[in-house]
Amino acid sequence: YVPLRDWHGYEEEGMASWYGAAHHHKKTASGERFDAYHGLTAAHKTLPFNVCAEVENLRTGKSVLVRINDRGPFAKGRVIDLSQAAASEIGLVRSGVAKVRVEAVGVADASGECRDS
Repeated sequence: YVPLRDWHGYEEEGMASWYGAAHHHKKTASGERFDAYHGLTAAHKTLPFNVCAEVENLRTGKSVLVRINDRGPFAKGRVIDLSQAAASEIGLVRSGVAKVRVEAVGVADASGECRDS
């Protein structure tokens, strides 16, 4: 995957899924350890690492702010893979997949946190 040079204004709708225990503490594509249970992170094919994205579950109307720290999803037809913690925030864990809107909204701060603007 080739990261976008200009992610400003990026918005996309499509199917999201999540990943959890099987990948917990394994290295992500960015080199950090994946935290399935506490990290509000996601895997995306083209958004650069440390870009923050708002992900809205279009069925529930709930949204979560995630930091891109991995590449994927590898399942056909998916636009983003959320950590289990992020998926839980928007009511995605039980269904496993859901239609979402993904919008790039900024870059993580020095501590690696995404904050509401």
